[in-house]
Amino acid sequence: MTAEAMEAGPGEGAAADGEQPLSIALLTYKGNPFCGGQGVYVRHLSRELARLGHRVEVIGSQPYPVLDEGLPDLSLTELPSLDLYRQPDPFRTPARGEYRDWIDAVEVGTMWTGGFPEPLTFSLRARRHLRSRQGEFDVVHDNQTLGYGLLGDVGAPLVTTIHHPITVDRQLELDAAEGWKRRASVRRWYGFTRMQKRVARRLPSVLTVSGTSRQEIVEHLRVERDRIHVVHIGADTDLFSPDPSVPQVPGRIVTTSSADVPLKGLVFLVEALAKVRAEHPGAHLVVVGRRAEDGPVAQAIERYGLDGAVEFVKGISDAELVDLVRSAEVACVPSLYEGFSLPAAEAMATGTPLVATTGGAIPEVAGADGETCLAVPPGDSGALAAALSRLLGDVPLRTRLGAAGRARVLERFTWARAAEGTVAHYRAAIALSAPRPPARRAAPAVTPAAAPVPSVAADTGRAAVPDTGPADAASQTSATEPVAANRESRATC
Repeated sequence: MTAEAMEAGPGEGAAADGEQPLSIALLTYKGNPFCGGQGVYVRHLSRELARLGHRVEVIGSQPYPVLDEGLPDLSLTELPSLDLYRQPDPFRTPARGEYRDWIDAVEVGTMWTGGFPEPLTFSLRARRHLRSRQGEFDVVHDNQTLGYGLLGDVGAPLVTTIHHPITVDRQLELDAAEGWKRRASVRRWYGFTRMQKRVARRLPSVLTVSGTSRQEIVEHLRVERDRIHVVHIGADTDLFSPDPSVPQVPGRIVTTSSADVPLKGLVFLVEALAKVRAEHPGAHLVVVGRRAEDGPVAQAIERYGLDGAVEFVKGISDAELVDLVRSAEVACVPSLYEGFSLPAAEAMATGTPLVATTGGAIPEVAGADGETCLAVPPGDSGALAAALSRLLGDVPLRTRLGAAGRARVLERFTWARAAEGTVAHYRAAIALSAPRPPARRAAPAVTPAAAPVPSVAADTGRAAVPDTGPADAASQTSATEPVAANRESRATC
């Protein structure tokens, strides 16, 4: 514990769990919540950790995290990169005066040769920053940077979240790549995944967001299963909530997706929309995300004559996003794979009925077909079209699925529950990193007859962490699941 926390004492200065408040460094190399799920994770988890009584300092790079205001124990420290992928000049060459040190040179050199440098270079900058502030934090929480810089002493016990292995994204993009040049480009871009594999195997404590992701981490990254712990994330159920005053737009389908990312499966949803419009001519799609001017999605929109039926929106506020989801008759998650699926949880929280694929961990979030959603196989535009048409034409089914979906999210997937489970693993990591007192030798007995029989509890060197709540069988974490003994820890939007 920090000196300040130790001096605070119990009682009024205690955190929500009755223990001493923690000082937490939360690292994220890309933290803007409008840039992807990792930014959403940082924003909501940091807020809830602060609400539990802990001091949270988010340390991030561009695009910088957006944090909730009004919490005195929540702050942002900017750790700037060269911001090589910013708009409107991505893949830019910095001016000579922008270079500060050798890490900047590594960042530019990697970009020039077709690689993605940010996980490595952010980790190096973060290590330097943390070492300069030795003793200020009780725990360092890395949000999937998995860079070499986080091997070794970073000034506090390290806990890492891996949402899902980026090797899954790499393989899906390779499968979709046409021609050897494109495949070579994909391999080079994802070269950082070799580093992430090496780092992940040496981490003392790994958190992940679903049982599916846990299995993928074991298989793809070769991390030992007993070092991986499931802490479900969720939706902001105060913000994402039903509002009958928002009128539904007939035929509206809404999805959150990046047009140029094969993993998100948007091209299959566009193909499905073309089929749906044969039965429901007013059906149209609103995509929360950037529109690609070329590529499979743009080609599918043109091929099926859907220019007026597919709209892309980006840069909208939280309130605008929520009202957009509320206005839809159906929400859809067409992804080929998800490590969790925040869009599914958020749509369900608003009471909007959901059509979702069974890719990755989506069933853990969305629930059973016909009970809390309509589930279809990933990559099947015909099945997507059938499910969408069924919901658009059946008001009672939409009402039932919408209500059941919100109830499921309230029970299982909230940020408050995620923060409580995360803190339990912080405390376990801190306990395991503390130096053990030397064993004391028992005093010799005066006579055998008078010697008391000692009661000895087996010291396993493990700490029990409570379960974070109900879970499906594939993702359940036992209430007595041990956190593995602290090992050597030299240790994307």
